[in-house]
Amino acid sequence: MRTPGRPVLVVVAHGSRDPRHAATVHALLRRVRALRPGLRVEAGFLDFNTPSVPRVLERLDAEGVREVVALPLLLTRAFHAKSDIPAVLREARARLPRLAVRQADVLGPSTLLTDALERRLYEAGLTPGDRGSTGVVLASAGSSDPEAIAVIAHVAREWRRTGWCAVRPAFASASLPRTEDAVRELRARGVRRVAVAPYVIAPGRLPDRIARGARGSGADVLADVLGPAPELARLLVLRYEAARAAREPAALSA
Repeated sequence: MRTPGRPVLVVVAHGSRDPRHAATVHALLRRVRALRPGLRVEAGFLDFNTPSVPRVLERLDAEGVREVVALPLLLTRAFHAKSDIPAVLREARARLPRLAVRQADVLGPSTLLTDALERRLYEAGLTPGDRGSTGVVLASAGSSDPEAIAVIAHVAREWRRTGWCAVRPAFASASLPRTEDAVRELRARGVRRVAVAPYVIAPGRLPDRIARGARGSGADVLADVLGPAPELARLLVLRYEAARAAREPAALSA
């Protein structure tokens, strides 16, 4: 049963033609619900999948819900977080004046995300004792937004300080280097073992490109996407609670 007075959490996902994407989003939301049984959690998609974000908000408004936290399922503040999502939420507020909508912050950067990355690497066969002899390629989807690229580079630098032999950022699109180039660069430096850690939430076209690059360049370990990792579910709850506690609704403009 939903706790009265608590805003509904609407997780805003990009969407994909790949059915694995929506399935992963829903699996993650089930884990969030298990963490917060009194919290109502809904998924809304920007494209390809249903329900769309506007339809979710319309349904909640019709049910009498009066407050929503819209949480972008994004790892960096790139175009979707700065433009697409605020535009969708602005339009919804204009049509649904009784519904208060706060936009939560994006998920990254966070040590919970690097914890989830390490979980996936260990599931793929590494052990904590392998850190000092393993170079990691932190492979993200990529972006043309300089802020997003800078965040990925920052995550790589900070993660390297936890004991990995090396951590190199790579990108599946829009930016360089590609995953395969980062793997080869680590090999050329004499790194004994190279692992690829996809810094993406759900499967799809770009994660598949990361995987092909890893395999084609002979990476020793390829981790799975973050998916419904427990650390990721905890992070969604933290971002929700931070938005809920904010005195003023988050700005719905870039």
